[in-house]
Amino acid sequence: MADTTPRATSNRSTTPGSSVFKDHIAANWAERERPLPAPREQSAFAAARRARLSGLHPGRTIVVPAGQAKVRSNDCDYPFRPHSTFAHLTGWGTDTVVGSVLVLTPNGDGHDATLYFRATAGRDSEEFYANPEIGEFWVGPRPSLAEVAADLGVATADLGALDAALAGLDASVLVVRDADPGFTRALDERLGTTVGGAPEQDGAAATDDVLSRDLSELRLVKDAYEVHELRKAVDATRHGFDDVIADFDAVLAHPRGERIVEGTFNRRARADGNTVGYDTIAAAGHHACILHWTRNDGAVQPGDLILIDAGVEVDSFYTADITRTLPVSGTFSPVQRMVYEAVLEAADAAFAIVEPGITFRQVHATAMEVIARKTAEWGFLPVSAEESLQPDNQFHRRYMVHGTSHHLGLDVHDCAKARREMYLDGIVQPGMVFTIEPGLYFQQDDLTVPEEFRGIGVRIEDDILVTEDGAENLSVHIPPGPPSEVEGWIARSAR
Repeated sequence: MADTTPRATSNRSTTPGSSVFKDHIAANWAERERPLPAPREQSAFAAARRARLSGLHPGRTIVVPAGQAKVRSNDCDYPFRPHSTFAHLTGWGTDTVVGSVLVLTPNGDGHDATLYFRATAGRDSEEFYANPEIGEFWVGPRPSLAEVAADLGVATADLGALDAALAGLDASVLVVRDADPGFTRALDERLGTTVGGAPEQDGAAATDDVLSRDLSELRLVKDAYEVHELRKAVDATRHGFDDVIADFDAVLAHPRGERIVEGTFNRRARADGNTVGYDTIAAAGHHACILHWTRNDGAVQPGDLILIDAGVEVDSFYTADITRTLPVSGTFSPVQRMVYEAVLEAADAAFAIVEPGITFRQVHATAMEVIARKTAEWGFLPVSAEESLQPDNQFHRRYMVHGTSHHLGLDVHDCAKARREMYLDGIVQPGMVFTIEPGLYFQQDDLTVPEEFRGIGVRIEDDILVTEDGAENLSVHIPPGPPSEVEGWIARSAR
């Protein structure tokens, strides 16, 4: 299987290697009280998710790696985040052990789940003090097999036993290929398979791509635990926006004020969650017209609008995704207000139609009707709004080239491998959570709009839960309302 040997650091190691030292460091440690934990709340939900997956792939072994830490520079890694599928099927969060692997083994009626991971090493081992990547002296203790089994409600085994467990597999095994590419390559070599290759099962090509598709589609409708975690993420995000507004004086004073916005929000994300769910966009002035502006190295000038697209990821890895466009001086100019109100009208119109039974694409179409009408009213289009909305025209899309909605959950762009007929053309169902995020962006050199509009970018983004009879805006308490409401929010938070 994949090589899990830690990277060498022997050329700069000063750790003593004598037998006297080894005997000395292994002795005289107090016994630790480590009672078994009660099952965490999400363990029952994770078991139900595994059962649904089992029903889709009867008789086939399914392998889901957590993945390895990714190198940032030389022997320094980025903070480890397991593959979202692994988190979804195990319920393990920020305390996931690097390199773990979930194996679902057919048992005739379904699947048995076993979680393989590198268990804690004894303090009589060299790993304990001499291994800077996984040793307890360096990175802290790992849980025992028994602790994780009790915590997650799943059978556990040491990672060293994984090779033997996979020894009898044939090419019908399914694996989440992108979770741990090194592990997948080694498994392919062992089984003689190729990327996406698998024999036919019941006349259908049950490939790893189909597994990834199914895993995405299982996440389209959120369970009660997932909705609860998304609410937590949105609440933490609200505090992050309040923090940013309270820092506006410092933001305006610094030559890279966008970085102050980013840092202030990220501090809240680390304090109240795991981290940010994606790179924060802090786009002031004409930078707001750059859809994924994450360099955040610009100044914030009095009178600017600043577009902040940010979300806190909580410890379970569920993330919010909120955008607010704020006047840093506290009030909108007349033109800024006009653009903001048009975007708000598009967002409100899209939200108003959300209910079970519509198609997902209708949300975007409804927002676009408003965007086309407004830009036509302002004289920016060479044709009427009705003509612009024709598929072969779309002149209004010059000012909003992105889509209005995407699913949200463990990934900010969740369920990405679902089929088009389940996603864009899918029927909206209770329990779905997705964004509504229309915008208008008038580039600073766009000659199709009057000069006073150039350099203005506005986006409003909310996180929407579909209910049995309509929809709930999870982020309604982060003022997305009329300009006067936003101005009042700034006045209160900036005190």
